[in-house]
Amino acid sequence: MPSEYVSGWPISRFGCTLSFMKRGNLLTGLILFGLIAGIGVGELLYHLEVEDATLAFFKAAGDLVLIRPLMLLIIPLILVSVIVGVTSLGDPSKLGLIGGSTILYYMVTMLLAVILGTTLVTIFQPGVGLPPEVVETLRAEGEQQLEQHAEIRDRMEEAEDMGLGGVWVNILEQLIPTNIVHEMSATRPLGVIVFALLFGLALAATGEKAQPVIRFFDGAFAGIMTLVLWIIWLTPIGVFLLVAWTVGTIGLVELVGPLSKYMILVIVGLFIHGAIVLPAILYLLTRKNPYRFMWQMRKALMTAFGTDSSSATLPVTIQSAEMEGGCSKRSANFVLPLGATINMDGTALYEAVAVVFLFQLFGIDLTFVELIIVVVTATLAAVGAAGIPSAGLVTMVIVVTAVNTSLAARPDSPYLPMAAVGIILGVDRILDMCRTTVNVWGDAAGAKIMTRLAPDVEEDLEKALG
Repeated sequence: MPSEYVSGWPISRFGCTLSFMKRGNLLTGLILFGLIAGIGVGELLYHLEVEDATLAFFKAAGDLVLIRPLMLLIIPLILVSVIVGVTSLGDPSKLGLIGGSTILYYMVTMLLAVILGTTLVTIFQPGVGLPPEVVETLRAEGEQQLEQHAEIRDRMEEAEDMGLGGVWVNILEQLIPTNIVHEMSATRPLGVIVFALLFGLALAATGEKAQPVIRFFDGAFAGIMTLVLWIIWLTPIGVFLLVAWTVGTIGLVELVGPLSKYMILVIVGLFIHGAIVLPAILYLLTRKNPYRFMWQMRKALMTAFGTDSSSATLPVTIQSAEMEGGCSKRSANFVLPLGATINMDGTALYEAVAVVFLFQLFGIDLTFVELIIVVVTATLAAVGAAGIPSAGLVTMVIVVTAVNTSLAARPDSPYLPMAAVGIILGVDRILDMCRTTVNVWGDAAGAKIMTRLAPDVEEDLEKALG
C-alpha cells in the first residue's frame, strides 16, 4: 500500500477523522444535554398545561432546525452514496455476495425481534388483569384519539384495504419505477436505490470512459458529507425542541398510567434486542467489541431517538459509521441506505407486542397458530414501514387484519376493531423514539458486519474470505 495511505484511508482524511472524533466528544455532550433538557422542559410544559400553540412552536422549530435540513440531504445522499459504494467494489460480482448477505441479515434480525416481542407479551400478558372500567375508558379514549388524528386514521384505512399483499405490490412497484425524478421528488428511496445500484454497476462495467463520472460522484459524496458535518452541530438544538414537544404533549405521567405495563414491556424488549441480541450477533460475526462500536455510533443513536426517524438520521448514521465506527465506505454506502428503508428490528418487535396486547385487552385469546401469524406478518409488514414517525402504527393494521381473518374461522368469530389501535396512539411517540433507535442500531451493526465482505482494502477481503 502506498505510504500516503493508512488502513486504506488517505492520511489527510485520516487526520480529519481524528480531529472530528475529538470534537465529537463535545457534540455528544451537547446532544445528551439537549435530550435531558428537552425531557425536563417538556415535563414542565405538560404540568403547566400550556396551550397547544406553544407546543406546536417547539415541534415546528425542531422541524426547521433539524428535520428539514436532514431530510433535504436524504435523496441526494442515497443516490450518490449507493453509486459510490457500488463503483468502489471494483468487481460487480461482489455486489451479489454483499447484497444477499445484507438482506439475509436484515430478515433474520427482524424475525428474531418479532419472536422476542411475541414471547415477552405472551408470558407477561400486559393486557390481562386491568379493571373493566379502565378497559372501557381506554376503548373510548382510543376511538377519540383516532378521530383526532385524521391523517393517521386515513393511512390506516388505506393499509387495511391494501392488506399485506397490497403492501408488497407497492414495494415491488417502487423497486421498478417508471420515472426516477418523480421517485426522488416523492422521497421514495427504494426506487432511487435500485436506479443507483444499476447505474453504479453500469459505470463499473464501462471501464476507463466512466472514470470521470465515478470521480464526480466521489467528489459529490465528499461534499454531501461535509454538509452533514455542518448540519450535525444543529442536532443538540433540534433534539431539545423535539423531545420537549413530545414530553410536553404526552407527559411522563403516562409511564405510571394504565398502559404502563405495555410501555415498559415494549421498552424492555427493545433493550434486550438492542443491548443483547444484536451485540451477540455482531460479536459472533466480527469478533469486535459490540459495545465499543455502539459508543462510536452514539451520535446517530441519540439523533434517532430525538428525531424519531431512521430516514432523517441516515446522513448522521453514514457519517458516524465511516468516520468513527470503522465501517468501510463500501459497506456503509450500500448497507445503511438499504437498511433505513427495509430494516426495522424495533418496529417489528413493537408491532408484535402491540398487536397481542390489544387482543389481550379486548379479551381475545390467541392460539399458537395465530401467534405464528403475528410473527410472520409483523416481520413482513415491518419491511413496508417507511423510516418516518409512526409508520409502525399504520402497518400494524395489516397484522391485526391477518389475525382477524384467522379468528373468523371460530364459531363465535371474535375480532379486534381497527379503532383499538387508537388506544396506544397517545403514547406511541415515546415508544417510536425507542424503536427508531433500535432500527438505526440494527442498520449500523449490519454495516459493521458487512465491512468484512466489503472492506476498503482488498487484502482485508481476502483475509475475511480465507
